[in-house]
Amino acid sequence: MFELAAETAQDWWEVEALYDLCFAPGRMALSSYRLRDGVPPVAGLSLVARDGEGILAGAIRFWPVLVGGQHPALLLGPVAVHPTRQGEGLGGLLIRDSLARARASGWTRVMLVGDAPYYKRFGFEKLAGVVMPPPTNPDRVLGQDLVAGAWTGVSGAVTRSPAGTGAGG
Repeated sequence: MFELAAETAQDWWEVEALYDLCFAPGRMALSSYRLRDGVPPVAGLSLVARDGEGILAGAIRFWPVLVGGQHPALLLGPVAVHPTRQGEGLGGLLIRDSLARARASGWTRVMLVGDAPYYKRFGFEKLAGVVMPPPTNPDRVLGQDLVAGAWTGVSGAVTRSPAGTGAGG
């Protein structure tokens, strides 16, 4: 049994240590990190999962971005599950719960860079015409409508979100 809660400032370094454990040391060199630099994760959507003893078992973060200079979107990632807790469905729980929270918060679209066969089960599809900073494989740029048709007609470069840009779009 896991308890999901919004990530707080007190969780930050513990979550960073989990990401360091789960991902290659060069994770911060990825193009998606350039969109996150200096931008806080979206409050209330970035979650931690703790087991019954209070030990961090998983985490997920979301970041605000703009697509085509005018369309707000959420950038999902990273999502990580401690190696000793993998295979228990925790990653899926984090993704499903956080997407429901995003929808309830008024966000209309979400995107990520990831493995299409894995994320397809959560409703993500390849986004045509949405361009992440290089070097990103375009086949790994995936999105999901949180409101029907939210990605229709949306294309262009993904850029950092200016301060104050929120849900909607």
